[in-house]
Formats: sequence, structure tokens, C-alpha cells
Amino acid sequence: MAPHAPRMRPVRSMFMGWTAAALRARRSILGTALVVVASLAAAAVGAAPAQADPTVAEIEAQIDKAWNKLEPIIEKHNATRQDLTKKKKQADALARKIEPLQVQIDKAMVKVGVVAERAYKGDNASAINAILTSGSPGGLADRLELLDQFARQQQATVQTVVDLKQKYKAQKDPLDALVAQLAQAEAKLAAQKKQIDVEIDRLQKLRLKAYGSSTTLGSLRPAPCPATYPGGKHGVAVKFACAQIGKPYVWGSDGPNSYDCSGLTLASWRKAGVSLPHNAARQREVTKRISRSELMPGDLVFYYSDLHHMGMYVGNGWLVHASQAGVPIKMKRVDDGPIHSYGRPYF
Repeated sequence: MAPHAPRMRPVRSMFMGWTAAALRARRSILGTALVVVASLAAAAVGAAPAQADPTVAEIEAQIDKAWNKLEPIIEKHNATRQDLTKKKKQADALARKIEPLQVQIDKAMVKVGVVAERAYKGDNASAINAILTSGSPGGLADRLELLDQFARQQQATVQTVVDLKQKYKAQKDPLDALVAQLAQAEAKLAAQKKQIDVEIDRLQKLRLKAYGSSTTLGSLRPAPCPATYPGGKHGVAVKFACAQIGKPYVWGSDGPNSYDCSGLTLASWRKAGVSLPHNAARQREVTKRISRSELMPGDLVFYYSDLHHMGMYVGNGWLVHASQAGVPIKMKRVDDGPIHSYGRPYF
């Protein structure tokens, strides 16, 4: 006989003895708790990880990267502005050159006006009749020669005006073309200046984000400036450059209250009586190439392959430079940046 199957005992309800209202209340509490837990779990899954604000070093790196793109534009602007100044001087000189020619034309036009007025009034016709009818028939040839001379004089007066006007036009046409070029160049420079100012303003806001209202950027003169005094023109130039430490960077400026990189070196050597262009690449072109071992205070150090930055060597491995907007003129280590070459002004 097969064994009997085990008898199932009735399961006792864990809620036995609870009232119906109590049971409904407990189910409501449990349901609400489950909804809250589910919501929190969903939020934890979907929420993106919080991103920390960039550090000061990261912001400075952003500024440096942007500045290395902006500074070549500034240096090109400086060169174009200098070319524009030179062309303006050429235009002024050309205008002064043709001014006497205009005076000659005015005087010649007065003579032509007199001739025209006489012809209109018939004075010349009366004179011609008098020449032809007076005297004996034998003197007619002489009178015709006199008439021919009279005609040539009138023709010469008119031809003088024609020649002067053609000469004036030949000299004035290049002037007009130059003036038109200047107008276009000035308009382009104005638009470029606006773009540069907008970008500098953006970088300044980044710097404020990093430092707040503080302008403390470390020691501007961490070592003696100059380290040694070379004397002569080098000494005058380097002493001037060191004295500008702490003054603000302003692009396109060459002093006396602010400077950009090539403006600082220009002004320093100008103090020593040596003329340099307001552009780093052009300063490289007009200076003598020297080696690292030949460096002396007052020499120039050029950076980057496109030569968009420069400074003045002050000795013992230090440089004075106007680095970028928002940063005062300060010293830095020469090797702090990709060196292109070294130069020494001729004098």
C-alpha cells in the first residue's frame, strides 16, 4: 500500500488579528515607501557625475593657449599699422610735391582765360585786320610772319596748360590710389582692433574667474634686474626695461605708461638712441644673430616659430617681457617658452 501524501497544514496569516483599516493603512505606507525607493534609484542611475570647476592652473592653460593664437594677430596688426603710417607720410610728401604744379596750372589758366576773353570780344580779329590792311603791299610778307608769331604764342599758352595738366595727372593718380589704399587699410585695422579687444575681454573674464578681484600674480621681480650692468647702449636699454616692471600690458602700445612685447623692447632701445620696428618678427630681421653663449643684458630673445613674442634678456638666465593682457610687465626664466633665436640691435 502506497504511503499517504503528507497532509498540508493551513498557513497562518501574519496579519491575523489585524483590523481591516489597519491592514489598509499598512499597505498604503509600504506602497509609498516602495515608490520613494524606486524614484531614488532612478535618479541615482540617470544623474550625470558632478563636474568640478576648473582649477586656476587649468584656466591659466586655457588663457595661454588662446593668447598664443591672439598674439600673432596683434603683432601683424602692429606691422600693418606701422606700414600705414609710412604710406601716410608718402602721401603727404607726394601732395606737397605736386602743389607747386597746381599753382603753375592756375597761372596758365589765367592766361588762357585772357586769350579766350579777347577772342570772344573780337579784339584779336581787330588786331589781325589792322596787321593785314596797314602798310604797303610789299610789306605783306612781314605782316604775315608777325601774324604767324601771334598765333603760335596763343597756341603755346594753351599747350602749356595742357602739358601741365597731364603732368599733374601723372603725379596725382598714384596719390589718389595710395589714399584709397590707406582708407581700406584703416577700415580693416579698425575691424581687426575690435576683434582683438573682444578676445582680450573674454580672456580677462577667464582670469577674473581664476583669481577673482585679486591681481596678485606672484613676484614680478624675483631676481635682480639687471643681473649685471653692461654699460653703454645695452646698459641704457636694459635699465629702462627693468624700470617698466609692474606697468600694464596694452596691445599696440610702446609707452610710456603701458606696452606690448615688441613695444617694450622698442621703447627700451629707443631710450638708448636705437630705432626698432614695432613688430617682433621685424625686430628679428633688423638685429644681429647671436648665440645663447653670447647673450648679454639688453639683447633680445625671440619665441615661437612665427616669432610672435619676444622679451629682453637681463642676465643670469632671466628675461623682462610684456606677456599678455591682464598681466603686468614682469621677469621670467629665458627657457620658459619655445625659443626661436637671439638678436642684438645694430648701433
